Amino acid sequence: MTILDTVGRTPLLPIFEGNKGARIFAKAEFFNPSGSVKDRAVKGMLVEAIESGKLTKEKIIIDATSGNTGIAYAMFGAALGYKILLCMPANAGTERKKLLKIFRAEIIATSPLESSDGALLKAREIYNENPDKYYYPDQYNNDENWKAHYDGTAVEIWEQTDKKVTHFVAGMGTSGTFTGTARRLKEFNPAIKTIPMQPESPLHGLEGMKHMATTILPGFYTPSLFDGEINVSTEEAKKMTKRLAEELGLFVGISSGANVLAAVKLAENLTNNEIIVTILCDSGNRYLSNELWD
Repeated sequence: MTILDTVGRTPLLPIFEGNKGARIFAKAEFFNPSGSVKDRAVKGMLVEAIESGKLTKEKIIIDATSGNTGIAYAMFGAALGYKILLCMPANAGTERKKLLKIFRAEIIATSPLESSDGALLKAREIYNENPDKYYYPDQYNNDENWKAHYDGTAVEIWEQTDKKVTHFVAGMGTSGTFTGTARRLKEFNPAIKTIPMQPESPLHGLEGMKHMATTILPGFYTPSLFDGEINVSTEEAKKMTKRLAEELGLFVGISSGANVLAAVKLAENLTNNEIIVTILCDSGNRYLSNELWD
């Protein structure tokens, strides 16, 4: 047994109940070993690469990250004996950088003005210069990313709600969590509504989330799965994040607060005891330096 065997089967927690009867639940993904939902995709990508022979001990794993995926790469790389090289915006949080160093991952800082797109382009450049030296999972275009949620997250939600989930709401970075979960839930029941949360503008503070209209689109981004869209501001998300800590004892990141806020907004328009599920992406422990907690 390795640390990878502890990924998934996270609890589904009751969050809020709407004034008109809709109930909101959230998958507590901070129970994954590295502390975030990204463990699912990274496990899927690495296991497939090892089993297919694309990843050998001689190769360095390289990818772009804004934090959580990189931490999962670093932890699992340490456990399995692989070197990790990560391209990451220079303004990424102090806690995430420290975690990467704990697991001895190497970091290449990219321009904060280019956000995660700059990190993605840098990782591609390094890989293309010497493809024999590296294994490049490319989390934005690797189908094992969304398949991890198709085979895992969605099945868990279906079982944990006794097949009664009616709505799924989540933000998108690579869009893997949303795409895989939404696709499988709709196969279980085509009446289930799957709705993405989006930052309301390109300049936002929702770590790990992308404003899809102004970014490089992931290869498996699938708008046909969208049943509407809910826009959230950073300030609203911060208030909800604090509320989760103060009222429910859930210390999570701001993207988790944004997801819950989107679910609350959705619940305001529902009246028939619907069951809404969203994602608590990660723990708040890796955001302690954020001014929100000053």
